Amino acid sequence: MSRAVDLVQSVVDMVGGRAEAEVTSDVGTTSLTRFANSYIHQNVTEEVVSVTLRVARDARVASATSTVTTPDALQAFVDTTLDIAAQQPVDIDWPGVGEPVDQLEVDNWDQSTADATPAQRAEVVKAFVDAGKGLSGAGFCQTDARFLAFGNTAGRYAHGRFTTALLDGIHQTAASAGGAHAAGSALGSIDAPAVGTGAADRARGSVDTFDAKPGDYEVLLSPECVATIAIFLDAYGFSAKVAEEGMSFVQLGEQQFDPTVEIWDDATDPRSLYVGFDAEGTPKPKLDLVRRGVTTNVLHTRRTAAKAGVSSTGHAAPGAEAFGPFGTNMFVGGGSSSLEELVGDVDRGIYVSTFNYCRILDPKTLVVTGLTRNGTFMIENGRITDPISNLRFTQSFIDALGEGNVRGVGSDGRFADSEFGPTFVHAPSMRLGSWRFTGGTDG
Repeated sequence: MSRAVDLVQSVVDMVGGRAEAEVTSDVGTTSLTRFANSYIHQNVTEEVVSVTLRVARDARVASATSTVTTPDALQAFVDTTLDIAAQQPVDIDWPGVGEPVDQLEVDNWDQSTADATPAQRAEVVKAFVDAGKGLSGAGFCQTDARFLAFGNTAGRYAHGRFTTALLDGIHQTAASAGGAHAAGSALGSIDAPAVGTGAADRARGSVDTFDAKPGDYEVLLSPECVATIAIFLDAYGFSAKVAEEGMSFVQLGEQQFDPTVEIWDDATDPRSLYVGFDAEGTPKPKLDLVRRGVTTNVLHTRRTAAKAGVSSTGHAAPGAEAFGPFGTNMFVGGGSSSLEELVGDVDRGIYVSTFNYCRILDPKTLVVTGLTRNGTFMIENGRITDPISNLRFTQSFIDALGEGNVRGVGSDGRFADSEFGPTFVHAPSMRLGSWRFTGGTDG
């Protein structure tokens, strides 16, 4: 931790009184074990050291990142960034840097994961591969151990550390594939045999697919699919920048979702990942976004908060001045039903394990088009039956979670691999009354 903190203090001191400045340092390791054809073919560890600097000279703003951190290199980095800022146009929405503020006690750290060896990651891979006897497995196991520090010229400082562990893989037959995923702060929390079995079952079950007719179907969506819905709500709806531009679906205080829908962002949740502050050093307490189906809040950075006359909610990320606030500790509330119970309640519908290549068509209604992938099955009379060829859907994510359409919520919540990445959303399975499939993979 001391190196990350020292780097921040050094750069703040180098800027001195020449400008307002925010500095973030990221120090640690990322280790990756890749496998294909059921064999490990790559094992690497990267030493991560970077410093990101944002400066404002009379509201003329510039940002830059350096991975060269010797004193002379940092001084040149600071001077160059200040020179670039002087040439920028005035940013009339620049909110200034934040004053000192009490930080949250968040420590998502697992020492055994920080110390994980290639052999330990190989054991996780082996367990995944062994669960798919006779199949071809591919994917990766990754561990991260990172220290982050923040400081600015107004005296706001924060620091934290985190570990993460990921297992992502597929099993393949000659004609089909099935994927599965797990993530957490500890490598020991990854149930690799279960992940491998899930992928293998989907692969074996997906042989000899048939083409289902387009139309509206009841669906059972996996946590991965629900996480993708949540991340689209996050980026294209709950962002205060999108709301300010008049492009968000959000109507604060209105019943926009089924009463069973609960969504929040909380870096302090014991299940959460990463640190307890954002890219502007603002603490990230729990923020309810949807309570019993009612939309209650949007996400703010210091920039959007200043324009709205409110306080930042702690959701600035690198590049947020362009794309807006973003929640990285999102939770979708779970229910009490097992997966078997959810399946058993469906007379005729479709089970979807993964969405792929989702693209937004209408931000205001969050109509999204995308494909199914790596395991799509008919459900008939409360049983998963025949595999279906991949389908295209065109569906409003708001309507999908709308009042009366959520017929069941699973008790199987976990960090799921959304369209934007694997560690942003903790989500359960969901049974929805209607979902519009518009064709096959060709359109």
